[in-house]
Amino acid sequence: MGTLARGENLHRLRAGGTWDVVVIGGGATGLGAAVDAVARGYRTALLEARDFAQGTSSRSTKLIHGGVRYLAQGDIPLVREALHERGLLFRNAPHLVHRREFVVPAYRWLDLPFYGIGLKIYDLLAGRSNLGASRRIRAPEVVERLPTIATRGLRGGIVYGDGQFDDARLAIVLARTLADLDGAALNHAPIVGFAYRGGRIGAVLAHDEETGEELTIAARVVVNATGVFADTVRRLDDPSAASMPLLTPSRGTHVVLDRSFLPGASALLVPRTDDGRVLFTIPWHDRILVGTTDTPVSEPSIEPRPSPEEIGYLLDYVGRYLVKRPRAEDIRSTFAGLRPLLRGHHPGEGDIGAPTARLSREHSVVVSPSGLVTVTGGKWTTYRKMAADAIDQAITVGGLALRPSSTADLRLHGWYDRELTEGPEDPLAFYGTDGRLVRAIAAERPDWDGPLHPNLPYRRAEVVWAARHEAARRVEDVLARRTRALFLDARASIEAAPIAAALLAAELGRDEPWQTAEVERFRKLAEGYLGPAG
Repeated sequence: MGTLARGENLHRLRAGGTWDVVVIGGGATGLGAAVDAVARGYRTALLEARDFAQGTSSRSTKLIHGGVRYLAQGDIPLVREALHERGLLFRNAPHLVHRREFVVPAYRWLDLPFYGIGLKIYDLLAGRSNLGASRRIRAPEVVERLPTIATRGLRGGIVYGDGQFDDARLAIVLARTLADLDGAALNHAPIVGFAYRGGRIGAVLAHDEETGEELTIAARVVVNATGVFADTVRRLDDPSAASMPLLTPSRGTHVVLDRSFLPGASALLVPRTDDGRVLFTIPWHDRILVGTTDTPVSEPSIEPRPSPEEIGYLLDYVGRYLVKRPRAEDIRSTFAGLRPLLRGHHPGEGDIGAPTARLSREHSVVVSPSGLVTVTGGKWTTYRKMAADAIDQAITVGGLALRPSSTADLRLHGWYDRELTEGPEDPLAFYGTDGRLVRAIAAERPDWDGPLHPNLPYRRAEVVWAARHEAARRVEDVLARRTRALFLDARASIEAAPIAAALLAAELGRDEPWQTAEVERFRKLAEGYLGPAG
């Protein structure tokens, strides 16, 4: 069994030899592809330019679902596939994926049969992995589940079940699973080029940001799973790929509010906004998550910023459905992610400035003349299927021994039996079986069992755990992805940064100037999450 300890993985990549599969990209699809490859028995390494899930994969709406909007668009195959994958994730990662009840309020009598029929179809497509039959409820029952819902004209609603998760935590669990299966994963190691043999890619050239050294990692096949940066990597391999982009990035913005705006355990779904979107208002880590938008952008970036118009749109729209209308000063955090949407096949589809809401959420696997396997598109729910399709293609390109995917039945790191645990109300439940080890670290020193910040649900021991066992190297790694502090409360995360930096420095052997620089670096980053009221 391997480890996610960065030093050991760097040593393995320095050691030479040829890897069967090298995956570029440490988000959902890249981690999934690496796990799929190593689970089939291939010697597998993964390189991430920044941190695991630093981009799109930590900025989702936190749903594992078939997609009611895709159902309304008539994309039945995508919905069926996603619902199947949802069922597998419930089985393979019960510490991270949980059922959430959603309520669709109806303010017109015709909405009840219309949405009721649609969600019955959703139930049927889920088959045996259905999370409970959808049903109509009367107006008083809607209010019981959504205590702050606007009641004027409320006719009733539809209630149904879907999946919710923590995206960045699932990414870390996939990285730990890769390590458990003896794969190697290295974050903060961007690729800078490729080496070729006879016109085919034979090695990946990478730069280690910590040591400054250049790495040459030989591979039988290379998988490009870099999400919205997939076309950038394709151009690094073949400059002519610039004339044939695969993707049109789309920005999805979210705002995070205090729990008082929607108390109770149920989520609110607005099935159709004025501009044809779906709007979610979801309990998440004792906050309320509101999203999302669908705005085309011209170029991908690692830190996309929500526009004031998008934030205003979300606040205004959710305010129509709640007794208490949220304002800019109520925002705890706001963030945006970029979707790697496949360009359309018809003139104008996917052009810059064209609407992206109807572009496909399906995925694609393409192979360049040099043998670079690129997988892109899709969404978190279908990451495993995307990964399996990519490795199926990589086997052919790399001339590897044919072995079937086994990840449909692969329990992910930390798996536990739901019936034998403290349940999701346990603050360390998302660590799964690692929770007892985090508690052991908390017992090492009295102050480590204390809160990281009074307004955040994390202990100081979790910073130590992240450094020792989850390859956290920077304050941002800890406060944005190993914990979700930045996404839950940007101001509280800024105030917690000095404590996190001190704990991280002690574990990593960093000095005081490093701590000062890290705190300042994180402060500048987090200020972009504060929202328009600052």
